[in-house]
Amino acid sequence: MKAPTFPESVADGTVAAWHKQPGEACKRDEHIVDIETDKVVLEVVAPADGVIADIVKAEGDTVLSEEVLANFSAGASADAAPAAAPAAEATSATEESGDEDGIAGPAARKALAEAGLSASQVKGTGKGGRITKEDVEAAAKNKAAAPAPAAAAPAAMPALGADGRVEKRVPMTRLRATIAKRLVEAQQTAAMLTTYNEVNMGPVMELRSKYKDLFQKTHNGTKLGFMSFFVKAATEALKRYPAVNASIDGNDMVYHGYQDIGVAVSTNRGLMVPVLRNTEAMGLADIESNIMDFAVRGRDGKLGMEDMQGGTFTITNGGIFGSLMSTPILNPPQTAILGMHKIQERPMAVNGQVVIQPMMYLALSYDHRMIDGKEAVQFLVTIKELLEDPARLLLEI
Repeated sequence: MKAPTFPESVADGTVAAWHKQPGEACKRDEHIVDIETDKVVLEVVAPADGVIADIVKAEGDTVLSEEVLANFSAGASADAAPAAAPAAEATSATEESGDEDGIAGPAARKALAEAGLSASQVKGTGKGGRITKEDVEAAAKNKAAAPAPAAAAPAAMPALGADGRVEKRVPMTRLRATIAKRLVEAQQTAAMLTTYNEVNMGPVMELRSKYKDLFQKTHNGTKLGFMSFFVKAATEALKRYPAVNASIDGNDMVYHGYQDIGVAVSTNRGLMVPVLRNTEAMGLADIESNIMDFAVRGRDGKLGMEDMQGGTFTITNGGIFGSLMSTPILNPPQTAILGMHKIQERPMAVNGQVVIQPMMYLALSYDHRMIDGKEAVQFLVTIKELLEDPARLLLEI
């Protein structure tokens, strides 16, 4: 069994977890081991029905592309004992049989049984290494004098700090370390600035409430959420302000003639940003269906590298966790990221009257090297206007 072929951008990986051990039966294409890279966790499956003979790369080991992970016996069954085991059992049986090979006589065998010893535990001093009754008595005395074996160690407990309080030290996963490195680099290399605005979510909520059942029925069970409205609004705004859809490559500014929007997904392995390709050509149902697919595969650890490569703009939604306001960090080499937040009812002044409305704070973090403040503010205002009057999304005005 070999590691997968890594893309050029990935030098190596780390064995994250073995799901099968030597001697366990495996079915063809059954999930056997996880390989964690800087970008994603890859699954390695059994090449055929059989048994893992032995593991070459243990958990935590670094592996290269196509490097051997384990030796696999195709067609073997789980009840087949390892090759060395029969020989060991035969040797033990021979030692305990006594008379058959002349190692121990009847008296010595009786003494061995009374002392609870096996022939392998006693060194014979008789002719030809034969075990005598005296050898058994001496071995029994040594056993009694030897310290009792330590009891099985209890389950590992968290270490105590210098002040006696409990601490737990866990190595950072490769994926988490890469995320941390990229976030720090983004803050150190970009002239990052954030502008804020707020949007009245009432019109979108009303539209969603009115058509969500019909939408789900029409589109084979796909539910209408809020994210698709934000993706469509961001797509339209990106068309109007191409600098926000651009990236920086050295001293070059790269303007993209398409909109590939990454949607941040929280998984138990860390934050991942799968990309919706060509959102300018996608409808609300396509967007919602793809986002749901990303969420399910992210939860199951099945997002591939191809799902997360590229992207010209990112949207992250801290509102699902209750965040009211935040400052999102750029996803290099992109030059902007939109942060969504919790919908909160607040008193707002409308035509001289105080009205309770469902409001959401929006945050746009951007690279000031590429985007001027005027463009950033106008981009965010465009998203606000499109969401507060969703008909403009359809009319593209």
